[in-house]
Amino acid sequence: SAKFSISQSTTLEDLEKSKEPLLDYLANAGCLRPMRSLRDRDLLVHDIVMFQVIHRVQGPFQRFCEGLKTLGVLEKMRRHPDSFRPLFCYEPHMLTADQVDDLFNIHLSPERSNRRAAEETVVTFWRDYLQDAEEGPSKLQKILAFATGATAVPPIGFSPAPSIEFIHRGDDDFSSTPIFPLANTCVNCIRLPLHVSYQLFKEKFDFALGNTYGFGRV
Repeated sequence: SAKFSISQSTTLEDLEKSKEPLLDYLANAGCLRPMRSLRDRDLLVHDIVMFQVIHRVQGPFQRFCEGLKTLGVLEKMRRHPDSFRPLFCYEPHMLTADQVDDLFNIHLSPERSNRRAAEETVVTFWRDYLQDAEEGPSKLQKILAFATGATAVPPIGFSPAPSIEFIHRGDDDFSSTPIFPLANTCVNCIRLPLHVSYQLFKEKFDFALGNTYGFGRV
C-alpha cells in the first residue's frame, strides 16, 4: 500500500511519489509536513501511526468509556483489571474434554422410558469421544465448530447454550434412524444417532467431522 511504501522510500524523490496519492488522507489526519530529508520520512510514519492507532479512535474510545461508567462498570474494571481482561482481550487456550462437555445441555427423554435408556448409552459414547479427542491437536475445536460454527468459546459464552438431542426412529420423517450426527449451528445443537457400540459411534462422528463444510450437517 502507499502508506507502506512511504516507510520503504530510500530517496526524497521516492518519498514524494509515495506521498502524492495520500495527500487528502494526510491533510485530514493532520500529518502533512515538508520532506527535506529521509529523517522526515520517519517522522511522517510516526505521525501516521499515531493517527491510525490513537487519534482516529480517541473520540469513539472516550464515548465507550463514558458508556462503561454506567452502573459503575468502568470503576470496577480499573479496580479489578484481571477479572475483566478475558471479556475484552482474547487469550487462546486449549480446550479440554470436560470443558466441551460442560458447554452442552443434554436433553434426555423422561426417566424409565424406553428412549431414555438408549440415550444414556449414547451420552456415555459422547463423553468417551470427547476424551479421545483430547489426543488430537484440534479435534475438540472441530467438534465445537460442528455444533456452533465457532472454534473457540466466546468471552460471554454462547447464546443459545449448546445442546445435545437424540435422533429416534420416526423423528423428522426419517424412515430409519440416521447413522451420522446432525448439527444446526443456528441454535448450537447436535443431534446424535442411537448407535449401540462406541466404535460405530466414533466412526460415524469422525466421518461427519471430516466431510462437513459450513453448517454441520452431513
